[in-house]
Amino acid sequence: MEPRPDNRADIRDFLARRRAQLTPEQVGLPTSGRRRVPGLRREEVAVLAGVSTEWYTRLEKGHISGVSEEVLDAVARTLQLSEDERIYLFDLAKAAHPSPATRRRRKAVDVPPHVQWLLDSMTLSAAFVTNARLDIVATNALARALFAPMFDSRTTSERSLPNFARYYFLDDAAHDFVDDWDRAANTTVALLRAEAGRYPGDKALRELVGELSTISTEFRTRWAAHNVRIHHGGVKRFHHPDAGPLELTYQPLDLPISAREAHSLTIYTAQPGTPDEERLKLLASWTATPRPADSLRRRS
Repeated sequence: MEPRPDNRADIRDFLARRRAQLTPEQVGLPTSGRRRVPGLRREEVAVLAGVSTEWYTRLEKGHISGVSEEVLDAVARTLQLSEDERIYLFDLAKAAHPSPATRRRRKAVDVPPHVQWLLDSMTLSAAFVTNARLDIVATNALARALFAPMFDSRTTSERSLPNFARYYFLDDAAHDFVDDWDRAANTTVALLRAEAGRYPGDKALRELVGELSTISTEFRTRWAAHNVRIHHGGVKRFHHPDAGPLELTYQPLDLPISAREAHSLTIYTAQPGTPDEERLKLLASWTATPRPADSLRRRS
């Protein structure tokens, strides 16, 4: 049996960073004199949360043993955590004392045929399934065409599934494909950080984070910021090499394929009646028939 992962460093860094981001004015405290450190002092957080300074200091050092939900709630309110950050804090606490079920090693599972049937039925939407490490494990034809730059990237091979994090941080071409690369990169790291809080024992996730942290300064800097994202969706813009500019709405949905591995179904659609819808429809038509080179550019 593998040893239980020690997440004290994650707890320490997360709480210390969030404390440093708050000013006395933001929490209604008076300010006087020069402060040696940015943000709130530990004793100020302790007073506002209704706990002793010694107790909060111990918590911020990563010792989360015996902490009640009420106290965690008080700390979350004091640090003005977002809902996603609050969930992350509770996940860190649970991971510090996992049940026998959560200590089991994660095991990759095949996508059931009925899920692939569902994907294939969405002919005018790009739909795909990712695991918690943001590998694409199943896709319909339109999603394969939409994300062709990632599927064709050197970061994807017979041994490496298409992976958003690897593509964004290890392939410079991603900067040209995604309109707002910084935003996409920030969201990607925040999603992985939240997953690491939920399941620090995921060996494949640890290896991915280690690989990216070693190679990419951009990833390493964002990972150290401890930003988290759980609920997400919105609008993303692409510069597709064949279809041209695309503005698409996307929405991820939890997909309960297995109790041992987290999966998400993501659907990309275009606003009806827009040039983006026309380009997406044309891209969809190309998935079924051979296309002449640059035909969309000639027609748009």
